[in-house]
Amino acid sequence: MLPPPTCSCGGAGRLLCAPPADSLPCIRLPGDSAAGGFSLLPFAGKMCKFFSLTETPEDYTIMLDEEGFKELPLSEFMQVVDSTWLVLNVLSNGRSSTSFQAAGVTKIAKSVIAPLAEHNVSVLMLSTYQTDFILVREKDLPVVIHTLAGEFDIYKEVNGESVPVNCDDVSNGFLKPKPAANPTVHPVQSPQNKFCILTVAPDTLPAIATTLMDVLFYSHSPPKEAAPGSQDFNSITFFAFSLIEGYISIVMDAETQKKFPRNLLLTSSTGELWRMVRIGGQPLGFEECGIVAQIAEPLADADISAYYISTFNFDHALVPEEGICSVIEVLQKRQESGR
Repeated sequence: MLPPPTCSCGGAGRLLCAPPADSLPCIRLPGDSAAGGFSLLPFAGKMCKFFSLTETPEDYTIMLDEEGFKELPLSEFMQVVDSTWLVLNVLSNGRSSTSFQAAGVTKIAKSVIAPLAEHNVSVLMLSTYQTDFILVREKDLPVVIHTLAGEFDIYKEVNGESVPVNCDDVSNGFLKPKPAANPTVHPVQSPQNKFCILTVAPDTLPAIATTLMDVLFYSHSPPKEAAPGSQDFNSITFFAFSLIEGYISIVMDAETQKKFPRNLLLTSSTGELWRMVRIGGQPLGFEECGIVAQIAEPLADADISAYYISTFNFDHALVPEEGICSVIEVLQKRQESGR
C-alpha cells in the first residue's frame, strides 16, 4: 500500500504590489546598468529562498519570504498585504510534481483546494515549472491543519528539515470556522496570446539577466484591451518569474520568448503552448474564499490540466492551447449554473 501524500508547510512570506515600471522609478535603472541592477533584486540574494515576480497590465506582484522582504528596498509606491502567508506544497509519495504531464493545480483541486474553500480559507496559488504552491494566511493554519489532516501527512519546515506536525498542538485554541458563503461567480476572459512555460538552469541565469530586465522594466507595448462585455482580449501583458529553493520558472508570451537565447530556455519535450483564462472583472481582494476552487474544480472534473498564478488583483489560469475551447465552455457552464 502506498503511503498517503504529504503536505509540507514552509516559512512565512509577504505579498507586495508595485505599480508599473513607468510609475516606479526606484526599480528603474539606466539601461547600461541593467545586469548590475539584476544582482540587487531580492531573488538574487543568498538569503531569499522564495521569490516570485509577476507583471500584469495593472502592476507587479511580488511574493517573497521574510528574509527577502528584509532585503527589499521599500517604496511609498509599494503596497504590502497586512497578512503573513505560509506556503504549502503537496507531495505525492514524498515527491512533488516535476512535469507538466501531470494535471497541474487540477490534481489537488478535490483534495486540497475545495476542502479549504469549504472551510472558509482564502488561498493564493503559485504554479511553477516544477510544482504548485498554495499560500494560506498564517492565522488560518489551525483550520488548514484540521481540514487536511484526514487525507495528508503534514510536515513543517524547521531549520531546513521536515518535521511532522502534531495536530493536537496546532489545534490548541482552534475554533470551528464559519461555513463558507456561496462564492461570487467571477467573469473570465481569454486573451489571444500564446504562452510558454519554461525553466532555466541557475548557472545560466546571468546570461539572460539583461534581457530579463529589459522585458520586465523597459520594453512595454500597451496591451489591447477587450471591448466592454467581451470574453476576449486581443492580447495581455503578462510575465512571471520565480526562483524558489534554487529552481527557476518563467511564464512568457511566445513573442517575448523570441528575445531570449533559445538554447538557454528549457521546456517540456513537446514544447506545447498555453492559453490564458483571466479571472475577475474587478480586483478580487484577499478575503473571499473559493475563487481558485471555482476554476480548478470544473477543470478537474473535465480532466483539463491547469497552471495557476494568483496576483494582487486578479487570478490567471493557463491551459494547453488545444484545450482552450473546452475550458471556455466548461467555465461558461459554471457561470450559468451560478446565476
